[in-house]
Amino acid sequence: MDHPHTIPPITEDDIAQFLVNTPGFFERHAEVLASVQLTSPHGQRAVSLQERQAEMLREKIRHLELKAAEMIRHGQENVVIADHLHRWTRGLFMVRQPDELPQAVVEGLRDEFNLPQVALRLWDLHPDWTDAPFCQGVSADAKAFAQSLAQPYCGANPGLEAANWLPEPQAAASLALLPLRPAAEEPVFGLLVLASDDPRRFHAQMGTDFLQRIAELAAAALSRLQP
Repeated sequence: MDHPHTIPPITEDDIAQFLVNTPGFFERHAEVLASVQLTSPHGQRAVSLQERQAEMLREKIRHLELKAAEMIRHGQENVVIADHLHRWTRGLFMVRQPDELPQAVVEGLRDEFNLPQVALRLWDLHPDWTDAPFCQGVSADAKAFAQSLAQPYCGANPGLEAANWLPEPQAAASLALLPLRPAAEEPVFGLLVLASDDPRRFHAQMGTDFLQRIAELAAAALSRLQP
């Protein structure tokens, strides 16, 4: 049985708490601070506490610099994408004839975003456009699939019907499928297919903000073909 007057041993936490709560300790005992030796992470040599703190600060600064450089790079990439999006949208505004819009959407995306293949299919349009090429070859299953997409699909080519709308479906290693809605609450009336021979171009983990903007802008332009 422990003696009732036994003093519990001092722990490392006690020492750490004392130093935190006593900021003037090392000012009064500078010789202790100078004598503390730690092992450097860059080898087994002993360094002073001040040197170790300096190393930690340099490492922290290095990580912050890398993070800042990455943020700048992503920012620059976003500016470039935004410029392409602006030029493509401007091109759509300049189309005078409604029946020329599908081709303008497809060719503009292919040229501005350096996409090897782009395809577009539309349905439930005004009767004047029912026999147009961009309305052909769309099954009920493809329409249902497009309606089920709450956001763009990005990933490998699993052999979906929409991939067969491309000029060379076998060359599509990755796809982005963009459902076209005039507004969020309205039904899908088309599907835009972006394809790349690079399997990493469109992947499941990528952000879809810009793709969603493309879908919204394309849907707004192509809504001129609806009844």
